[in-house]
Amino acid sequence: MDQPSPLEKDPCEIPVLLYDNALSFDRLLFHYDGSPASAKIIKNFLHLFADNLQNSKATIISPAFIPKSKLKEEQEIIQEVTNCTSETSFIKFNFNRIGDFWSYAVKQQVTVLVTTKSNQADLAKVLFHFYKGGLWYDKLSFYLAL
Repeated sequence: MDQPSPLEKDPCEIPVLLYDNALSFDRLLFHYDGSPASAKIIKNFLHLFADNLQNSKATIISPAFIPKSKLKEEQEIIQEVTNCTSETSFIKFNFNRIGDFWSYAVKQQVTVLVTTKSNQADLAKVLFHFYKGGLWYDKLSFYLAL
């Protein structure tokens, strides 16, 4: 297979958890883009896996610019993640491609990347490219939701 097969254009609402050999919640990376959808994804992930997160180290990546109207929601997300994990970091980066998040996750040895399903087609391309190139990180899992 030279190309990944196309994914559906309109992803379904069922969350997907992708992992290789094992699933670890040691180091979490949350993709918060300032939208209500990304806030919902993070909150649902925290609710679903609360029993597994007490010893986790989490990083939230948010865009460098968030409108003032979204700052309260951003602070609430940070607080919720902080309440569920042993350590939380918050970083402002202007990542706008899933490949940026994947690269950061691999460099930081993240074990779960939490992001939106709208990234699934691009994620498949990134994973296919790095797998074919022999740059595979089998400890990184993905939680994709709408």
